[in-house]
Amino acid sequence: MDNYIKCECMTKRLKGNIVLDNISLSVKKGEFLVLKGHNGSGKTMILRAISGLMRLNSGVVYIDNEIIGKQKQFPDSMGILIEYPSFIPGYTGFQNLKFLSSINNKISDEEIYNIIQRVGLDKTDKRKYKRYSLGMKQRLGIAQALMEQPKLLLLDEPTNALDSDGIKDVLDILKVEKAKGTTIVVASHDVHVLDNEIVDRIVHVNNGRLVD
Repeated sequence: MDNYIKCECMTKRLKGNIVLDNISLSVKKGEFLVLKGHNGSGKTMILRAISGLMRLNSGVVYIDNEIIGKQKQFPDSMGILIEYPSFIPGYTGFQNLKFLSSINNKISDEEIYNIIQRVGLDKTDKRKYKRYSLGMKQRLGIAQALMEQPKLLLLDEPTNALDSDGIKDVLDILKVEKAKGTTIVVASHDVHVLDNEIVDRIVHVNNGRLVD
């Protein structure tokens, strides 16, 4: 398999602190990689760098042989959930996803309803997002990452705020995505994710560095 992601010597400083310290990392096309580390270890920063949401002080990120931030601002086909999902409080779940989908105009209303159901939400629910529980908000965040069937999926602690049924739903979804050939990078310390058979490789992150 070819490398879909190639990160070379990534370094990032924030307020004088080194949050990524000369990190190099490759992920093969269709691979499921987990970044394991405590809060503040740098794993979320790696996702931000890969996604193009954060500019590095030095180093380079290639996605499908294109330099992110130069040849491409962001990866062409990416679904992303980093930290806590944020949506329009006065919109329903469907209305929020519909609003986001209008940016690319790639999917139909029916496809939006399908992804809502797929993550375990009720497609007929008329509650506003501000009335959602933390678990429902997390499910909707996962739905927006998945809805356009991306080639690259970047998820930061996707099982946060979920009960055992929600965790199972997420793992089932990731299993299906992996079977499709989606390249998946997840930042997590959840044993349910780390010990799952669908994970190809676990990389340990500590103090902005990769640890053997």
